[in-house]
Amino acid sequence: MPPTPSRNSNLSSASRRRFLQAATAAATGVLLSNCARALLENASADKSGAAASATNANQTLRIYTWANYTDDQLLGRFKDKTGIQVIADTYDSNETMLAKMQAGGGKDYSIIYPSDYMVQQMVGLGLLAPLDPAKLTGIDQLMDRWQNPAYDKNNAHSIPAVWGTTGLVFNPEVIQTEIKGWDYIWDNQADLTRQITLINDVREVLGATLQYLGYSINSTDPAEIKQAYEKLLEIKPTVASFVTNGWEDQLAGGDLKMSMAYSQDAIALIAEKPELQYIVPETGSSLWTDTMVIPKTAPNSEAAYAWLNFMLEPENSARLVERLKISTPNAAAFDKLPPKLQQNEQLFPPKSVLANSEGIVPVKEEISNLYDQYWTRLTSS
Repeated sequence: MPPTPSRNSNLSSASRRRFLQAATAAATGVLLSNCARALLENASADKSGAAASATNANQTLRIYTWANYTDDQLLGRFKDKTGIQVIADTYDSNETMLAKMQAGGGKDYSIIYPSDYMVQQMVGLGLLAPLDPAKLTGIDQLMDRWQNPAYDKNNAHSIPAVWGTTGLVFNPEVIQTEIKGWDYIWDNQADLTRQITLINDVREVLGATLQYLGYSINSTDPAEIKQAYEKLLEIKPTVASFVTNGWEDQLAGGDLKMSMAYSQDAIALIAEKPELQYIVPETGSSLWTDTMVIPKTAPNSEAAYAWLNFMLEPENSARLVERLKISTPNAAAFDKLPPKLQQNEQLFPPKSVLANSEGIVPVKEEISNLYDQYWTRLTSS
C-alpha cells in the first residue's frame, strides 16, 4: 500500500485540533448514565436506526472520537431515541488511535472517527468492516463532494462526519491591509521576519505552495515539487517555527502576525479572541474530512448502525453545527442551519474557494520520499 501523508505522523506533536475541554487521549469517557455497562444484546436493526427504541435500556455503545465532536446533548438525545447508553472516549491524533487499534485496545469500540487518509490506511490493514448500504439511511443527502470521496469510493467503509480547510489566521488590526492568500507573505517578507508559523506537515505546507503556484496539492511531478520547495526558501526568514498547535497564545498576544492553521483550531481560537480572522487562500486549500467507521472487531455493530443513521439525520447534524461550530457534509443539515451559520465562510467557504481545494491523498513511495527530503532541508536549514 502507498505510504500515507505525513499529517499528524509525529506522535510527539500536538493534534491538529485544539482541545476544547481538558481531556487526554483515550483516557476520559463521557458517560451519560450511572447504569453499569452491559453488552448489547443481539437485536434486529431497524433501517432508520435512530428512530427505533431499543429493547434493553442497558445497551451500550462505545465510540472513539476527537474531543470536540460530541457533547452531552448529542449523546443524551441518542439515548432518548434508542435506549442505548453511549460512552465516548477521545484521542488526540490518528496515529494514537491506530496504535491502540493495532495493539488490540480498540476491540471495545463500535464507532471510530478516523480522518480521510487514515481510512485508506485502516482499510489496507484490514481493520474496517465494509458498510452495508441496506442498513443506512440518508447517505443520499450528503453534499456532492462526499457522495463518492477519493479516500473511500462510494463510502464503502466510512461515513463523513466533519470537514474543514487549512488557511491563515491573523489580526486585521495588526495587519491593516486586505489579505486574500499566500501572496501577502511573499510580498511583505521584510515586515514578517520571524512573525509567522507554518503547520508542521510536509504535505500541507508544500501542498499549499504548489496550489499557490497553480499546481495540484497532490503533485507527483518532481519539477513542480522542487519549484514549491524553492519558493518556500524565499520566505524561510519569515517563519518563526513549524508548529501545528502552540501558536495560539503567541498570535493572540501579538508575538506573531500570522499563522497557518486548520479551520477547527482557528474557529476555536476566534471564539475566544473575536478580533482575529481566518481566511482560506484564494488559490486553494487542503480540504480534510473526519469520518465514522465500524471496526471489524466492533462488539455492537447494530448499535453502530443506529449511531450512523442518527448522525445522518439532518436535524441532529444541524444542531451539532450550531453548538460545536463544526462543518457538516450533510446538505440537508446545512439547509436547516440559520442564515448566519450558512453564510459563515470560516465554516463553509464559498464554492469559488472550494473549487480550488483538494483533499491530500497518498502518493507513491519515491514521490513521498522526495517530499520528505525537501521538507528536511526546509525545516533544518
